[in-house]
Amino acid sequence: MVTVNVVVLAGTIAAEPVERTLPSGDAVTELRLSVPEAGKRFLPLPVAVWHKAVGKRALKDIAKGDQVLVHGQLARRFYRSGAGARSLTEVVATGIKKLERPDEEEG
Repeated sequence: MVTVNVVVLAGTIAAEPVERTLPSGDAVTELRLSVPEAGKRFLPLPVAVWHKAVGKRALKDIAKGDQVLVHGQLARRFYRSGAGARSLTEVVATGIKKLERPDEEEG
């Protein structure tokens, strides 16, 4: 059986990126990416960018409002909180690129 787990998304960064260092020493930046859904709605998706996999340079100058292209895989995390067991589905990025906006035509 062949299994494929590939995600390619183009969207807008909906909130300022949050960089964290885990107790293991690994660094991760969490993004909230808004991608167009059917109609005029936007679907907010959590994206985890691990610095050791993607490189911190790829995140240089990425901020809220920027349009980006994200390559990665879907992952599901399970954890416990005061309210019981929870799960989170997120995109784990293997690559990220800031998209340049076309210059507006003068007219």
